[in-house]
Amino acid sequence: MFSGIIEAIGNVVSREPKGADVRLRVCTAGLDLSDVAVGDSIAVSGVCLTVVSLLNDGFWADVSRETLMHTVLGEMGVGSSVNLEKALTLSSRLGGHLVTGHVDGVGELVQRSEDGRSVRLRIRAPAHLARYIAKKGSICVDGVSLTVNDVQETEFELNIVPHTLQQTTIQGYRPGCRVNLEVDIIARYLERLLLGGREVRPGGSGVTRSALAAAGLARDDV
Repeated sequence: MFSGIIEAIGNVVSREPKGADVRLRVCTAGLDLSDVAVGDSIAVSGVCLTVVSLLNDGFWADVSRETLMHTVLGEMGVGSSVNLEKALTLSSRLGGHLVTGHVDGVGELVQRSEDGRSVRLRIRAPAHLARYIAKKGSICVDGVSLTVNDVQETEFELNIVPHTLQQTTIQGYRPGCRVNLEVDIIARYLERLLLGGREVRPGGSGVTRSALAAAGLARDDV
């Protein structure tokens, strides 16, 4: 588990094909690795990776074909900047929100505009993820815990304060760039609980008013 509070910006310094998979070497810059061991998890731009080898200035991690296909790690080359966060401990502060490091899909930045000292971003999410994104809810973008300002169909808006710009790779975002998205874990599990067995039936249509009524959360006569 992670919190979405980035601890350092690192760089991909080597990318070695391993059959259909890839082994990445990440330089961790200012990230303290003194309490990290082989087998521990580190979020790399929101993707939970397992450390397979530790170095003085970073670590090696294996990236599966599945992860390469469904995250922007598959597009990253040597020199790419990445957000880094070590896994939470029981004594860690939860400054952001609960993040699993299991990316749900890839979004695209469609607009960036200045707003005082902050920056506003508009990101288009894959259609199947849009229902999990709510105004004033939480979302994880490239490993960064952020609050959703507004939602319009499949697009959502974020306000990025100066500190977040300086401490994350968001500073380099430009329209057209692709980003890892992880929706709020609570939204995913709530939908599963509401649907129950209906989720696995062919032709299931997701959470509907009748499904909410069956769960005692809506009335059919209103």
